[in-house]
Order: sequence, then structure tokens, then C-alpha cells
Amino acid sequence: MRQSICGPRFRKLAATILAGGMLATPVYPAQRDASRNYPEKPIRLIVPFAEAGAPGHVSRRPVRGQGAQSAGFYTVAAYTTPAYPVKPIRLIVPFAPGGGTDITARTIAQKLTEHWGQQVVVDNRPGANGTIGVDIASKSAADGYTLGMISSSHSVNVSLYKKLPYDLIKDLAPITQATSQPYALVVHPSVPAKSVPELIALARTRPGTLNYGSSGTGGLSHLSGALLASLAKVNIVHVPYKGGAPAMTDVIGGQIQMLFSTILQSHAHIKAGRLRALAVTTAKRSPAEPGLPTMQEAGVAGYEVAGWYGVVAPARTPQPILAKLNQEIVGILQMPDVGSRLSADGSEPVGSSREAFGIHIRSEIAKWEKLVREAGIRIE
Repeated sequence: MRQSICGPRFRKLAATILAGGMLATPVYPAQRDASRNYPEKPIRLIVPFAEAGAPGHVSRRPVRGQGAQSAGFYTVAAYTTPAYPVKPIRLIVPFAPGGGTDITARTIAQKLTEHWGQQVVVDNRPGANGTIGVDIASKSAADGYTLGMISSSHSVNVSLYKKLPYDLIKDLAPITQATSQPYALVVHPSVPAKSVPELIALARTRPGTLNYGSSGTGGLSHLSGALLASLAKVNIVHVPYKGGAPAMTDVIGGQIQMLFSTILQSHAHIKAGRLRALAVTTAKRSPAEPGLPTMQEAGVAGYEVAGWYGVVAPARTPQPILAKLNQEIVGILQMPDVGSRLSADGSEPVGSSREAFGIHIRSEIAKWEKLVREAGIRIE
């Protein structure tokens, strides 16, 4: 009589495997001579579930047809994620060395290298307002060994450029927002306005005569002024420069009247009296300039601009790797020495969850898309 697959022989075999035992010859009741020498050849154990399914469970149901192919053949044991990392990691920075994105990336890379014992190499790939480096990162293998840095400018680029070689949402997986960076609204001392309401009143009485500089068309210093003009309903004139340094030189010299600059860039000039600071652009006051009100506190409802840097990976990077990267980098950003180093760039550590960073990117894209469209901003 044929023995059922659900009989004592199968149960004892399954128990042996689950216990981690070797497939040695078991002792069974003498039913047939052939059974005395079982097993005599390799055994196939079919598990009708994906590899990462519930470990240690053996199904007694037969699998037929295409289901058998999809089920695959696996050892019944707890599934574990392969060790990560086991080789060096490349962290692509889409801007030149020395800037805020680069400083943040190198700070994170150094700590990851120390903790993991695997080199995290910063690879600067500047060009096209950060587009080239992000494109390289988005098209890299989704195995956790190529990561990328993005900044607030990338959320603006979505609206500024007619066509990008990547989709910021679909082609990249968010890991964490690393930092937030406030801007400060500064004016030349000759401007007869000592507060934001006074500056708005002045702009309304002198439409088209107040000029504000920026580091270039489409940058956050430009959009900070455009947002003020939109929300306060004033006519102020944008003067783009090739970088923040020449814009700062001209506002100190009085060639332009106002500028939205990083606190790091303007702090020394504010202290020396060469510039007058009126407010910061973030929703909360900056620890670097706690005496300055926010633009919202100064009466511009809905105003918020913050530079930020974040870490991403190619889309379809395995979820366990993304989770591990988030956990490690968030922990790094909470270290006191890391906070001190980042504050030298005027940045504040954030360390958000992956989900929160994804929501932040989407909200930034939507905000800047509306402003770019209404202000008619274009990249020539």
C-alpha cells in the first residue's frame, strides 16, 4: 500500500529539517525493503510561497502548473537579508567640492565609513544645475552601492526645465532629509526700512525701484524674492548674478538694495553693520540668528523657504537596505560633533524618516511649480 505524503515518514523528515538536522538515514517501520535505505538520492521540498515568506512553515498542498514555477524550491529556514555593505559605496554629489551639499555628504560618508568598515567614497559630478549627478545616480544599479545627494534646487528644476533625464519621484528612492538651511533677508543700510512690514510698505510706494540680487535665475535666493513679491503683492526687480559672492558684493556696495542670502554668507556682514538683517525665511527661527523673526512672524502669511540636502538611492533598491541606510544616517545626524560641523555651513540637521522625506520632496515640487508658473520664470 502506498504511504501518504502526509504520513509519519514525511512528518519526521520535516521535523528533522526544521530542527537543523542532517538528512541522515532515518529509521522507519519495515514496510518495504526500499524504504530501509531512504533517502538514496537528493530530495526536492516544494514550498508554495515566495522566498521571504513565513519561515519554517511546510505546506502539505501539492503545487501544480505555473504556481509550481512561481513557488520555487527553498530550504525551510528563516530568511535573512544578505550582509550589507560588503564593498565600498559611492555617494554622488551633483555639485562641485566645497559647497554645502558636498560638506554634508562628506560628513555622512566619513561616519558611515567609520561605523561599517567599508569605504564610502564621495564622487562629485557637477553640471547643469545638479542635473548630471542626479541622472547618474538614478541610472545606477539599485543594489545600495550607489547613493546620491539632492538639494532643494532639484525640486525647483522639475518646473524650470522642460525635460529632465530623470523623474525625481519615480527614479529615486528617498532615504532621509539630512539638513535644513535658512536664508536671511538683508538690506543695505541706506534702505529706510528696519522691518519687513516697513520694507513692503516702501516697495508699494516705490514700485519697480527696489532691486534684489540672487545667485542666478531659478536658485532659491531668486525664488525667495519671487515668493515675497507674490505673497505681499509688491513689484520688486530681480537682478541675477553668477553666484552668491558677486551678489553679496553688490548689496554691500549699495548697487542693489536687498538680497536673500544664507546666514553663513551674511552673518559677518550683519555683525559689522555692513548689512541690516530683517528676517529669516524658515518657518522657525534659526539658532544661528535667534533674534531675527521669521517672515511669517513679520506678517507675510504662508512664507517659508528653506534650503535642504537629502540622501537618495536608485529606485527599486531593496527595502531592507533603504531601512538600514535611513537608520544609520539618522543616527549620524544626531551626533553632537556632526551637528557642530554642519552648523559651520549654516545648516541644521534633520534626519527624517523615508516617508517624511518623500512627502517633503513632493510638497516642494508642488510649491515651486506654482510659483515658477505664476512668476513666468524660465531658464534660457
